Amino acid sequence: MVNFLIAAALAGASPPSATPVPVDIAEPAMFVVRDADTTVYIFGTFHALDGKSQWLNDRVKDAFERSDELVLETLIPEGPKPLAGLPATTGQPFSVLPVTSSASFLATTRMAISAGRTQGMQAANGADMVLRHIAEDEGKPVEGLESLQFQLDMFNHMPLAAPAAQPATSASDGAPMATLSKSMAEMQSAWKHGDQAVFARMLDQLHRSSPDTYRVMFTERNARWADWIATRMQTPGTVFIAVGAGHLAGTDSLLVRLAERGIESARLN
Repeated sequence: MVNFLIAAALAGASPPSATPVPVDIAEPAMFVVRDADTTVYIFGTFHALDGKSQWLNDRVKDAFERSDELVLETLIPEGPKPLAGLPATTGQPFSVLPVTSSASFLATTRMAISAGRTQGMQAANGADMVLRHIAEDEGKPVEGLESLQFQLDMFNHMPLAAPAAQPATSASDGAPMATLSKSMAEMQSAWKHGDQAVFARMLDQLHRSSPDTYRVMFTERNARWADWIATRMQTPGTVFIAVGAGHLAGTDSLLVRLAERGIESARLN
């Protein structure tokens, strides 16, 4: 779901393994919008991965190499220590996080960190981080759709989920953790196969359980990003945009917002 919590915490808690792992071929979803002199590739990322899949395939790599610049959700300073003023669980963005109706967003995030750890997911393997490092090594400009301060303010004012009808379940209980772990694995698999339906379903779950969180995290941000792309289309060139896969799924997706502005997208991957 969101954009800013989890992955760095996963990286700190899950040191890379020296044991080689089998690699499978992934086909994450990628889209393109273009006019006569401007091309914008829109790649759906997963912000923490297990490192077992080869996702930088020929089509994605070709689009990335053709691009003049890389645009991420935001640029977060890298380093082993948490940023000043942030909880220890903050870090790189995450794409979709199942939010229970009995827990706040931050509480669910802390649970998801542990759940992701059980799946071997690390921020260092996340598509955003990999693309950023390649771009920086090549001298390709990298920028963010949002400022770091904007995301800090957004999370500091994140609305709570609605109370549940049944008694709240603590983060130490096995059932919620098992559910989150299963969801994280399901989302990672869906991302690898370019299956947007899984993200759409979880977004719908979030929308029903916490409409205010959904509005802040997706409805409003996707609309702003669509405006950014519409403005960028007025300048010739080729841009590679990488945002969480959850932003490209569902009825309020970035692609839907672009269509509302008369900018049609086509799926490439």
